[in-house]
Amino acid sequence: MPGSRRRQRGVLLAGIALLLAALVLAVVLASVFMPGREAAGGQPLRWQDRGTTRSLREIVLGRCYSYLAGRRPALGRDTDCLKIWESFKYAFIYKNPCNTTAEDYQPLMELAGYPIPCNKSLFWSKTNDLAHRYTKSSHSFLTLEDSLLGYIFDGVSWCGDPSAPGINYESCPKRSECESNPVSVFWKTASKRFAEAACGVVQVMLNGSIEAGAFRSSSIFGSIEVFNLNPNKVSEIQIWLMHDIGGPQSESCSGHSIQRLKRILEERNFTITCEDNYRPVQLLQCVRNPDHQDCRLCPSSMETP
Repeated sequence: MPGSRRRQRGVLLAGIALLLAALVLAVVLASVFMPGREAAGGQPLRWQDRGTTRSLREIVLGRCYSYLAGRRPALGRDTDCLKIWESFKYAFIYKNPCNTTAEDYQPLMELAGYPIPCNKSLFWSKTNDLAHRYTKSSHSFLTLEDSLLGYIFDGVSWCGDPSAPGINYESCPKRSECESNPVSVFWKTASKRFAEAACGVVQVMLNGSIEAGAFRSSSIFGSIEVFNLNPNKVSEIQIWLMHDIGGPQSESCSGHSIQRLKRILEERNFTITCEDNYRPVQLLQCVRNPDHQDCRLCPSSMETP
């Protein structure tokens, strides 16, 4: 009967429509709850950031041997660079890069950790270049990047993948894609341990030329290092608030974000001082800008031996 056939055809079309809707919903839910997408043929997951640095093993071993030979020869007797590489590799290889935990890196931290001398710890935020130019020229302080693990992994990228060869050389996740990615978790874990090890007088170099404020609660220093400094080991925290030569002086030691930092530290029973444009660091800035008006205020920076 014609009417019966039309009803059957209608039911069939409705069923097909429901099936298609269910498939679309499944795809949408998968994209929401499963970060990254696996390409066809067992290819690695696709992300938005650069992939693992090529020749990573050679870089890690080379930097490790170089550090032990040139910077800390005394560590060489008890440090095995190959074991460091193996421990590092097993922290992320063949793993989904969004499932990294601090525990993954604990064997590496234990293997390559060593005590930082008291009065030598220098923390920084938004002063990367200046802080490390200063530690290299003065040899009086150490940043995290001047430690063995910081030196080895500074500037390199890495992440694992469930498919062979277990390392994704094509792409790795940005922090916005998943916060628990291998690089972010590594630096957070290393920063926590670096802060916990600090003792004596501690220095912090911040950037007073940033409009958003020199101290940011979302930074590694503001969210991790500040809260892992030990008031029973740290006698004083000295803040060096540096301004770019010729740049804006957006904040001074009396500024809003610095006062907020002081309150956080005072609540944790720390003694704090703050100095605008700490002179030894400012003189280092003036080496690159000797004729700038800001540097003429420092006559000694123009003297020659």
